[in-house]
Amino acid sequence: MTKLEDIREGSIVRGIEGDAPVSIVAVKYYGNMAADVTYKDLAGRVHNKLIYQDAAKTLELSEKGLPWRFDGNGEMMRLVSEAYRIHLAYLFDPYLAVHTSAIEPLPHQISAVYKEMLPRIPLRYVLADGPGAGKTIMTGLYLKELIARGDLSRCMIVCPGNLTEQWQDELFSKFNLRFEILTNDKIENAVTGNVFSETNWCIASMDKLARNEDLQNKMKVVNYDLIVVDEAHKMAATIFGNEIKYTKRYQLGKLLSSLTQNFLLLTATPHNGKDADFQLFMALIDPDRFEGRIRNSHQSIDVSDCMRRLVKEELLKFDGRPLFPERRAYTVNYTLSPAEAQLYSAVTEYVQQEFNRAEALEKGRKATVGFALTILQRRLASSPEAIYQSLRRRREKMEALLSDEKLGRRGSEYQMDVSSDDDIEDIEEDYDSSELENTEEEVVDKATAARTIAEMEAEIATLKRLERMANQVRANGEDRKWDELSHLLQESSTMFNAAGQREKLIIFTEHKDTLNYLAGKIRSLLGSEKAVVTIHGGMLRDERKKVEALFKQDKDVQILVATDAAGEGINLQRAHLMINYDLPWNPNRLEQRFGRIHRIGQTEVCHVWNLVAGETREGQVFQRLFQKLGEERKALGGKVFDILGKLTFNDKPLRELLIQAIRYGNRPEVREQLNRVVDNSLDRKQLQALIEERGLTHNVMDVHQVMEIREDMERMEAHKLQPHFVEAFFLKAFRLLGGEIRPREKGRYEILRVPYAIRSRDRIIGTDQPVLQRYERVCFDKDLCNLAGTPIADLLCPGHPLMEATIDLIMERHRDVLKRGTVYVDENDSGTEPRLLCYIEDTIQDGYSLKSGEHRTISKQFHFVELREQGSAVDGGYAPYLDYRGATDEELKAIRPYVEKLEWLHGDVEEQASQYAITHMIPPHLDSVREKRLKMIHKTERAVKERLSSEINYWDYRSAQLKEKEDAGKPNAKLNSTNAARRAEELAGRMEKRLNELEQEKRIFPSPPVISGGAIVVPAGLLRKLGVPVKAGDPASAFGGEDRQSMERQGMEAVINLETSLGFKPKDVSAVKCGYDVESRVPEAMRKDGRCLRLIEVKARRSDAKTVTVSKNEVLCALNNPEDFILAVVQVDGGQRHVVYFKRPFQNPLDFSITSINVSLGDLVKNAQIILKR
Repeated sequence: MTKLEDIREGSIVRGIEGDAPVSIVAVKYYGNMAADVTYKDLAGRVHNKLIYQDAAKTLELSEKGLPWRFDGNGEMMRLVSEAYRIHLAYLFDPYLAVHTSAIEPLPHQISAVYKEMLPRIPLRYVLADGPGAGKTIMTGLYLKELIARGDLSRCMIVCPGNLTEQWQDELFSKFNLRFEILTNDKIENAVTGNVFSETNWCIASMDKLARNEDLQNKMKVVNYDLIVVDEAHKMAATIFGNEIKYTKRYQLGKLLSSLTQNFLLLTATPHNGKDADFQLFMALIDPDRFEGRIRNSHQSIDVSDCMRRLVKEELLKFDGRPLFPERRAYTVNYTLSPAEAQLYSAVTEYVQQEFNRAEALEKGRKATVGFALTILQRRLASSPEAIYQSLRRRREKMEALLSDEKLGRRGSEYQMDVSSDDDIEDIEEDYDSSELENTEEEVVDKATAARTIAEMEAEIATLKRLERMANQVRANGEDRKWDELSHLLQESSTMFNAAGQREKLIIFTEHKDTLNYLAGKIRSLLGSEKAVVTIHGGMLRDERKKVEALFKQDKDVQILVATDAAGEGINLQRAHLMINYDLPWNPNRLEQRFGRIHRIGQTEVCHVWNLVAGETREGQVFQRLFQKLGEERKALGGKVFDILGKLTFNDKPLRELLIQAIRYGNRPEVREQLNRVVDNSLDRKQLQALIEERGLTHNVMDVHQVMEIREDMERMEAHKLQPHFVEAFFLKAFRLLGGEIRPREKGRYEILRVPYAIRSRDRIIGTDQPVLQRYERVCFDKDLCNLAGTPIADLLCPGHPLMEATIDLIMERHRDVLKRGTVYVDENDSGTEPRLLCYIEDTIQDGYSLKSGEHRTISKQFHFVELREQGSAVDGGYAPYLDYRGATDEELKAIRPYVEKLEWLHGDVEEQASQYAITHMIPPHLDSVREKRLKMIHKTERAVKERLSSEINYWDYRSAQLKEKEDAGKPNAKLNSTNAARRAEELAGRMEKRLNELEQEKRIFPSPPVISGGAIVVPAGLLRKLGVPVKAGDPASAFGGEDRQSMERQGMEAVINLETSLGFKPKDVSAVKCGYDVESRVPEAMRKDGRCLRLIEVKARRSDAKTVTVSKNEVLCALNNPEDFILAVVQVDGGQRHVVYFKRPFQNPLDFSITSINVSLGDLVKNAQIILKR
């Protein structure tokens, strides 16, 4: 019976935390009645409790320094160890998110997530790779990795409204992450009134948040672990003179930045060509570092450590080839028929007159009328059908307005909520296609410059005349633009493949009227109703997705006619041909259209044809534009297509240039001036500057970096947990907990019953998704989730609620066995020296304090180390216990007396393990982390000091300057000396606070190592020495007993010499116990299939041996990476050595309980692929 006074510092006590042993750190007695006990649990966390004398009687005191009794069940120890390893999956599988997501990532995506983003704690970063680089993929990988680390439980994604559904779809379909879109209904129906506090995983429209102060006030009282902003360049602020124009979106960005430690901005266009504006944008990431303005020429904007930008044309595949194919653009000029030219002149004259009349209107109405007229002009260029229908609808609406006016009910409904030219730009830039189409319809039909009844009647008469002209052209079938398209569809060889079959083609138009018109004409031309499908903004989301699937999958569907609805959130790389039947006046939309086909997965050269009526006023501008772009493309390559959205013309958008052409383009001097503007704007130096601005950080990923990433991924592929390690564990654990699961299709299972103990676990561990009572299908291989003709299967992987609940329950019920320890038998070791297998965790922290009061963890490692009597140690590998079996009762009877005589196991074995970790493991880990972290922190520190000191000096100087003028009786109306001085003081306070925070981050230190488990490993040779027959797998006969080490050495020499002779670069990695013995690097010149490594497991045997023994880790490594794994069997016959290489030597994973198998050489010859014999 334990007494209170028996509990001393250093004691090991059971009963304080269930049956798990705890280590006493300190004890403070209160007489003999109670004691304040401070102790460490199994995970190394420190707690304290007040324990009374009567409670002490229930405690069990172990001998000091010997918490392990080595009496735990061996099979349970293996299961709990694997549960613990999967619980810490990210430490054992560095690419966990890749292996558990429905994606095949590319080199630049891997480097962004695993080389740039994950090492940054906290993450304040701009990911600015080119359009189509897959920033959604990179974000999803980052989210899953943070979730695996336990660092992400609340996340918000902010994006333009038209992308919310795309984000939701991709995160679920590719990463199984369930995000909710913040709709008006959800916001209004929030139980607490604050939707943000109730929604841990949400996607919100940027403008919904930016324009709603009530929502912003609700956001201010919550925090998120991570906020991601897509199309972040829209949160821009601009500097005019000495004033900064903060948009609502920019103010939103500042708010979002303050709500989270981790802030990720995604954009393909971070720089608008103005350094001052770019600095304001970067201030969203770090307001201290990018505060204010550049005050002198010595200051610069260095963003290399907080932003990455890789240009589209420089991205590579894993085989080193360019990721994106070439892009080619063609201008197709056509001439209007006389009737079309007459209609064009008449309508343009009407538009020109109305523009002139609109000049006299108030600003808001002037902008609205101008917007309506530009839409009318664009429809004129689109098709006879579009202009006829537009004129008809406008005339009908105007007549209705006139009727209301005459009745004294002047309608106000046509006054759109457009107040300035800037707002018009926002509409064209930021509305999704359906919003834009609806807005255009409403505006073009009703907005008028008429201010009197007489003016309105005159305008209606003009519209009637124009409508008759348009109808006549339409009725006569005169459409030179369609003639040119028809010729292109029938005569261009590019439209057909080598077999003469029509290639998939996308035709973009701006207007639904033209879309319907074209669809009908093309169906008639091709003689097939099914050959043409359409997408437009009025379609529901599901309808669009259905059409997208038809176009991609149905070979009979050849042409997609679409408005810009297909330019948003739809990936159409199934096609590589595109025609711009109508040209958008916003170059960004032109770039977006091209991006639908020129994106990841495209393998063909992409062709785009732009149809231009060269004799029209706007057509002349487009013709000049495309001519210059074509000339510069020859010199600058496809990069010119990536800067279309950034082009400006005398600092004005293309839209204004086109309006100028329409209004004044009949004057020769105006045409000349417009040509000069286009030529100057597309000057090669100007374009080169824009391209370099897109580079910004000068990031480059060359072929050597790509190969390094591929090598690392191939190496890690062999050790990935998913699917085989996870599958073996789950089947064993789930059945042990009472679950019912049965195999169905190969690699897939049906779960008939989930026990209540597991189902109720989701509430305890706080998963966002419930654990269901049954699952129709589950699988462990991501490639088996969707099989034709079968139910969709849930992927059971780390993070799935059922997997997490199972792991947690196993850990709760049986975790104590880790510290009780067990005795393992290594059947493949013929030696006689027992080893102590230790599970060691080491953690690196910094001085930053979390809300919990704990220091922030910045790096963690987990090791299996095997200690020997002499104090030496070896790396145990990734999961050594899987290759060992628990000792039987008979074996334990012989082992225990022997072990009890070993003095080194009677000492403080946990102390020995800690000493080894402190001496050999923690220092290199600490040095590596400290070197990387301090480099980043020092850079930030210098930048903050430089920028804030400059601002403080500026405002001190301004304060003194203003004070002098105030004393002279000349005060500044906008700024006084007191406010300037206050600004300098505020900045000084900010600098002091930030530098203190950086000092905390620089205090990097290791936590004491945590010894979370241990076991004695007894070699089979020792069992034989003790007179115990080895249960199974005895390999001695294959070596002739004593010469095993010699034979294994000969086998390694034979394989290494052979690899060298073949031109490879082999390395002996057998000591690392990674599931193979030789890592042989393939020189780049020999990588025909792109593979970088050959992972070779060497088995040396006597020439008359019939089998080879293979451990569980070796089998699963082979199954994980079948492309690289080679089983090399070396038969030694005296001085002769015969080598055979087997590819894909194993077909099926092993049951969890199996530690090794004996494989017949005859079966290997029969079932495996022999790739070499020497």
